[in-house]
Amino acid sequence: MSSSPSLEALSGELAALRPRMEAVSLAIHARPELKFAEFHAQQLLTGWLVESGFTVTAGAGGLDTAFVAVHHGPTPGPYVAVLAEYDALPGIGHGCGHNLIAAGAAAAAIAVARTLPAHPGTVAVIGTPGEETGGAGKIRLAEAGVFEGVDAAVMFHPGDRWLTGRPGLAAAHLRVAFTGVSAHASVSPWQGRSALAAAQLFLNAVDSMRQFVPPSARLHGIVSDGGQAPNVVPAGAAVDLYVRDRTAGSARALVERVRAAAEGCALATGTRAEVGESGPLYAERRNNTVLAERFGRAVRALGVRIGPGGPDSPAGSSDIGNLSQLMPVIHPYVQIADAGTPAHSEAMREAAATSLAHDHTQVAATGLAEVVAALLTDTEVLAAARAEFAAGSEVAV
Repeated sequence: MSSSPSLEALSGELAALRPRMEAVSLAIHARPELKFAEFHAQQLLTGWLVESGFTVTAGAGGLDTAFVAVHHGPTPGPYVAVLAEYDALPGIGHGCGHNLIAAGAAAAAIAVARTLPAHPGTVAVIGTPGEETGGAGKIRLAEAGVFEGVDAAVMFHPGDRWLTGRPGLAAAHLRVAFTGVSAHASVSPWQGRSALAAAQLFLNAVDSMRQFVPPSARLHGIVSDGGQAPNVVPAGAAVDLYVRDRTAGSARALVERVRAAAEGCALATGTRAEVGESGPLYAERRNNTVLAERFGRAVRALGVRIGPGGPDSPAGSSDIGNLSQLMPVIHPYVQIADAGTPAHSEAMREAAATSLAHDHTQVAATGLAEVVAALLTDTEVLAAARAEFAAGSEVAV
């Protein structure tokens, strides 16, 4: 069995990779691409990985901007994936720091391949497009079989503090569409039935529900269609809504309450309501404590103060939650901005291009590389991670 490279060796390799990592990150940051349109980012990442000895398959799982880059060792062994996200947010750009996730993921995997060229098994970078706005890239790739045979998957996420992990809420992505009757808004409005009035009433109904849902639940949305002209009673309107809670089951239960509210608003306004999914449901996240604490030990040794997030700490949602129901995963958080800096903001976007962000990404990539190397070379680490996963642990780390 191959021995795992030292943390010092991995750290030195990441230092050598830092200039390329930062250049790739800044190039992705400067040219933000929305879900499933990340061709520039895909090209940058796959080009670097090919140069580094990885075999790349683009368009994996039928998604044009996905990819799988693998480095096979000479002997059988585990298959460990480092996940890369690289899509941006509409109107904000890389306010979630996916440029750092992508460049750091590639750097981590390359460092493992360089320090452990004869590793057993396979180290891979799997490019997972479309995480934002309900794109569900990881879910679609899993359904296409891309993750078959993967023993564990790791990634990190930028934020305003260092955390070995924190909970992730389940999220249903809904489009509530109302259909009414158009009419002249001044000459004969009584002949119309306003779909926009139904949408407005529905948003008020959702606001009224908030007092009577669990504190962990989140209901929030936008009017995605409100009509075309002020002098026409809108015959069509739509609200895009996210319904989140601690588990997929509780989120689905809230969806039924939302559906009833939509139907009631349609009845009150003489319109019709249709509630459909705008994307697959994101499951709650199961953080693997065995691997997360190993990541924590590695970055602590590099000077980082890091601990677990509390089980009741504020949380978002990600399609990695669905992967965490299939295999051991980690999703630690890396501080790139002052505490209190909101995610999905212009301030976080600017932070994602700073030297501090790349300093911390280098540390996080070293931590991921240490976890990947241990999974490849130490059967006890993978066995412990698998045992925790099999036990159904949902402890937030």
